[in-house]
Amino acid sequence: MKSEHSGLIGVMLPPDTPVQQIVPFARKAEEHGFDELWVVEDLGFHGGLAQAATVLAATSRIRVGLGLMPAGARNVAFAAMDVATLAQLHPGRLDVAVGHGMPAWMRTVGAWPSSPLTLLYEYITTLKGLLRADLAHYNGRHVHLDGLHLQSTSLPAFAPDVLAGVRGPRSLAVSGHVADGTVLAEPVTPSYVRSALRYIAPVRPHRVVAYNVAAIHDDPAVALEAARPCLAVVGEEEWRPHIAPLPLRDALVSLRSRSAGPEDFARNLPDEWVRQLAVAGTPAQARAQLAELFDAGVTSAVLTPVGPDYVTSLASLATVLRG
Repeated sequence: MKSEHSGLIGVMLPPDTPVQQIVPFARKAEEHGFDELWVVEDLGFHGGLAQAATVLAATSRIRVGLGLMPAGARNVAFAAMDVATLAQLHPGRLDVAVGHGMPAWMRTVGAWPSSPLTLLYEYITTLKGLLRADLAHYNGRHVHLDGLHLQSTSLPAFAPDVLAGVRGPRSLAVSGHVADGTVLAEPVTPSYVRSALRYIAPVRPHRVVAYNVAAIHDDPAVALEAARPCLAVVGEEEWRPHIAPLPLRDALVSLRSRSAGPEDFARNLPDEWVRQLAVAGTPAQARAQLAELFDAGVTSAVLTPVGPDYVTSLASLATVLRG
């Protein structure tokens, strides 16, 4: 649904969603009127391409994003075949994001490259080229194509956008250079968006997809308490780029260093910090937060529901669509 600030509002299918709830979640998201549904591929959970294929087949309108495919995990030619097939079957409804993957996860499966930035650049370049039939040869450091092209019967009429799911400054610069957009993982604040865009420095149209934990309730205190546990990871090292642009960054790092663990850290987050790090509050408060994100440069705001029942949680998130 287009907001008054011309942004799109989507929802994320959480990675720990029970498999029997994937289709009901997707259909309910479409029924509520969300513009986009993003699936994720976290190691040890559900496969991203399998989820994307399933929810595309189970719905008719909602746009589906796959975020993200780790570049080190899939040969780009075979990934291009899967993506092209989905784009043919569901024209104009698919977006894909490519990223490094969490370094620790990738190392556990032997898929962390010697040069992650180079691989990301080469992977996105060749994936886009294969999907658009304008690249058949490529001799890079990590990616090699020797005369490969997708057959005419396998090429989608509408090549999907290829975005980069990244967070570090150099990775953001690569995204701005070769990708059609950037997926920013949660938490995404207006300050983080503006900081990321400075590194992305897009010279052509560039989408910004922002993930955020979301809890919406008529009682703002209830919403804050629901969102709080999902912010436990924010104190970890990988999330420093998200909080670096915020005035609270030093205090947040200090709180994490004094905490017994992630759960203790989340428990002790002040309410005002939770408000900044999640889309949490009343429907009106949530709409105001989304408006600030759109004003900062976000094109798609993707809300991640909190448990215990993700399908039921969609109804509360959908209240932001009716303002």
